[in-house]
Amino acid sequence: MIFLPHERIALFIDGANLYSAARGLNIDLDFAKLLASFRDQAVLIRAHYYTAVVEGEEFSPIRPLVDWLGYNGFSVVTKPAKRFTDAQGHSRIKGNMDIEIAVDMLELAPRLDHVVLFSGDGDFRRLVQAVQAKGVRVTVVSTLKSQPPMLSDDLRRQADAYIDLADRLDDWARPRTPSASPTVRTFDRN
Repeated sequence: MIFLPHERIALFIDGANLYSAARGLNIDLDFAKLLASFRDQAVLIRAHYYTAVVEGEEFSPIRPLVDWLGYNGFSVVTKPAKRFTDAQGHSRIKGNMDIEIAVDMLELAPRLDHVVLFSGDGDFRRLVQAVQAKGVRVTVVSTLKSQPPMLSDDLRRQADAYIDLADRLDDWARPRTPSASPTVRTFDRN
């Protein structure tokens, strides 16, 4: 990777986007290995994980992951997902965390040398540009090797570096097995 041992880095993980990329590659992420790999390469200041959660349900499939992350080195940022009915009458869940990611990244940028954004969402292009203007390098992690590709071309062009999740499977993932795959609800990002 492209990290220097003395660099102060922070991870910003768009949970819904990363989940979709991992699902597109048919893998499950090993968050312990992921965190360890960054700690081994640089000075990890913070690892943020962002996700919307459905409140009021007896069991939320994302809750065990959120709890584990919170106890194992991640700063977990959540907000309630919103339910709505689309034009076809289907009940949908909406949970966009873009503003939370943007605010936290901009607040932490003066104390960082390098930001790692786990998302392929093109809406983050302007955020990446603003963080770069503060002298912070930005690496984007997503994938072009899924169908459909999960990375916006604009975001990739703006970033200082790009890591394809598919190229880091040995370091950050384990193969998805039908019996071990949790059922995780995905959210409409808009």
